[in-house]
Amino acid sequence: MSNNNSHGEEDQRDKESLDSRFNQTLKNVQGLLKGRSIPGKILLTRRPDPLDDSGLQEQSPSYQRSFSQNDAGTSDDADKTVEGGFRNTNNSDSNTTVNKSKSSMLKIENAANEVQNSPIGTRATDSTRVVKFSRELSGQTVILERLRELSWSGVPPYMRPNVWRLLLGYAPSNSDRREGALRRKRVEYLDCVAQFYDIPDTERSADEISMLRQISVDCPRTVPDVAFFQQAQVQKSLARILYTWAIRHPASGYVQGINDLVTPFLVVFLSEYLKGSIDSWSLSDMPSEKISDIEADCYWSLSKLLDGMQDHYTFAQPGIQRLVFKLKELVRRIDEPVSRHMEDQGLEYLQFAFRWFNCLLIREIPFHLINRLWDTYLAEGDALPDFLIYIFASFLLTWSDELQKLDFQEMVMFLQHLPTQNWTYQELETVLSRAYVWHSMFNKSPSHLAS
Repeated sequence: MSNNNSHGEEDQRDKESLDSRFNQTLKNVQGLLKGRSIPGKILLTRRPDPLDDSGLQEQSPSYQRSFSQNDAGTSDDADKTVEGGFRNTNNSDSNTTVNKSKSSMLKIENAANEVQNSPIGTRATDSTRVVKFSRELSGQTVILERLRELSWSGVPPYMRPNVWRLLLGYAPSNSDRREGALRRKRVEYLDCVAQFYDIPDTERSADEISMLRQISVDCPRTVPDVAFFQQAQVQKSLARILYTWAIRHPASGYVQGINDLVTPFLVVFLSEYLKGSIDSWSLSDMPSEKISDIEADCYWSLSKLLDGMQDHYTFAQPGIQRLVFKLKELVRRIDEPVSRHMEDQGLEYLQFAFRWFNCLLIREIPFHLINRLWDTYLAEGDALPDFLIYIFASFLLTWSDELQKLDFQEMVMFLQHLPTQNWTYQELETVLSRAYVWHSMFNKSPSHLAS
């Protein structure tokens, strides 16, 4: 009997030790996401493939996350670095070097000052991070590995349009080629609109007419709780983007839910021209050329995003079904009690998680948090589909205790109307940091997802 008690106590101590280590790791990652200096920061490292400079400019390579033993850096460290940039090197060209450094640093300081007008959490907008982003973006060639590392924890809002274009591979990393490449892509989009959208229905097939009608039905339903998306010009732009994309991607065509995926791009690229709250935005006075440029950026960004998840939107959407299965297995290994309760009640993950993968949580959390969430999505690059499993597991298990008290019908209603309406950046950062911890724990052990 005493032996049984001894074993039970040892098991309890082991469990408490594991819980303690997990909670400390979670606090460390949350500290990183909030901008505090912690022992370890997220690094994104290339897989050991030969470096191809030409490919670096056009494509987003695959990345792996790892922990560095270096700390995350503080404002004092940044100040020392800045001061070091102005030291005289006793070189004959020192005056020229100092002048160039001053000019470069003046631009960075001006960028840092703009942070005061950014309505977002401190992590994305603290002055140290603004300086780091400014340095990465000011070079002739942007190093995508470093930009992804910074962007994972949030991008300053006024930098977001340029950063997203780079992360997606839509804008070239080389600054000399960037303006010309964007101009050509925007012209190409307009040519597609003229060829496929701006034509009479008599020149469309029956399937194309049906698809256009479905898009026209879905556009008014897009983010219905944000008045901006009810404007006629906004819905017209959405329809042009979606129909043109669907025609150019016949393997999937238009699938309900893709309309939601355009909205973060539309808001971010419009923010280059419209200031203040989205509630006060209007496209009625915006020149048509600017609207066309924004539509083009949305179209190409959507294309880049979905290039890595095409089978999410082909017939029967097998990619989503595969990820829903992996989500179920991951939850079973992380939180066995809630997993068992859901199974006992007969709740299928497809009944709620299908929409999460189809719309990438846009319908589940307040719209003002979406751009921050998408900073992490886009920083993941080609690894995004697999990382979604961990984000959605973290999201679901936010309500682990509540779910275990509900029966089948109550769970269905609860998961379809999650209580996120009052969420702030803090709740979102907690979901992301927990997902990061679980990914670090499980990703190197693929057998954890085997049935």
